[in-house]
Amino acid sequence: MPHVRCAEPALPGAREAAERIRRGALDPVALVEACLERIQALDGRLAAWVHVDAEGARAQARERAAEARGGRFRGSLHGVPLGVKDIFDVAGLPTAAGAAPFAHTRPAADAASVARLRGAGAVVLGKTHTTQFAYRDPAPTRNPWNEAHTPGGSSSGSAAAVAAGMVPLALGSQTVGSVLRPAAYCGVVGFKGTHGLVPADGVVPLAWSLDHVGVFTRDVADATLAIGVLAGRDLEPPEVRAPRLALAPELLAHATPEVAAHVRASADAFARAGARVEEVRLPASFAGLHAAGQAILEAEAAAYHAPAFARHAADYGPGIRTLVAAGLAAPATAYIHATRARLAFREEVMPLLLAHDALLSPSAPAPAPAGLASTGDAWHCAPWSFAGVPAISLPSGLAASGLPLAVQLVQAAGASARLLGVAAWCEGVLGPGAAPAL
Repeated sequence: MPHVRCAEPALPGAREAAERIRRGALDPVALVEACLERIQALDGRLAAWVHVDAEGARAQARERAAEARGGRFRGSLHGVPLGVKDIFDVAGLPTAAGAAPFAHTRPAADAASVARLRGAGAVVLGKTHTTQFAYRDPAPTRNPWNEAHTPGGSSSGSAAAVAAGMVPLALGSQTVGSVLRPAAYCGVVGFKGTHGLVPADGVVPLAWSLDHVGVFTRDVADATLAIGVLAGRDLEPPEVRAPRLALAPELLAHATPEVAAHVRASADAFARAGARVEEVRLPASFAGLHAAGQAILEAEAAAYHAPAFARHAADYGPGIRTLVAAGLAAPATAYIHATRARLAFREEVMPLLLAHDALLSPSAPAPAPAGLASTGDAWHCAPWSFAGVPAISLPSGLAASGLPLAVQLVQAAGASARLLGVAAWCEGVLGPGAAPAL
């Protein structure tokens, strides 16, 4: 089912940009200037960026350009501009975490993920908006497809920046649904690997057991390139010809009729292209998973925030304040029982995932909701964050409202490359993603 293309991307994607720079067909300085011009033109409306380091980016780009002219390339992202969610440390830039000044820092070192991307030659343009401490209290960012709708969260600015063509690649994090949901709402690819595949050092935590580093890109090939750099090893996916896909009706039941029908139509398109689609049932432990994950989130957020919360509770937004307060009040036994329930689901769902090339589901129960008071519903993303398994959101069409629709693909822990291969095959069936008309 091909997309309706609304507009052509303003800038090349990450892989194309890197290839053109390596051939001498694209100047890193010109590329950074084009990104900065796009930001200047659009960010007054969209508020994707909290801090744009224009002079720092220009200096990095001049250095990458000089290296390229001399035939010296740092890696596979040489000269490619990058947006960084503002819970990741970037040396010399403030980390504000969407919070009041009491929480702001100016780190001297990059987060591990930022350092790996820089090591591969990426150019940091600046920091993108996040919800406060990467939880529910919304950032000011607007959805590029319709500015009256949320872009999702918590990686709001990263998703919007890639969707609006301000940057080809952006870093995000997902504890519940903070990469895949905004990717779905903004019509871009969002990917997170197995928990721990990418180190989270230098990232403000929300819940250590659940936090994943992820990426936003225009297509699966760009996500594969970026995640390989972030993982520090080759994640080249295997060739996929006729994937075996699982479809769980209980996941469709939580979606709107439009989204459920769209996912089934996508499954039919995959089947016509040669996939085998089989209906499955999730293990019984799925029933208590959302409650268990929330209890873990409360406890671990409280453990991290307790010292600052004791002094600055009034400066916390209502969502994160409620979360931390609940965690501080909960007994340790609740955390232990929740952890056991989470791990039971992880163990029980793994054989189902391994028996298929991917589990297909909605990325979100509906397109991006109207208004900016909420970041939407992460129900469909949460199980795979709680299980710590790789997941990807693919743009898959447009709703009757004109907002993006998406499908989610999930695989077993340790099978990120396998999932990327299936995602590339599915992307080939769905066709190229649409871009908002800005």
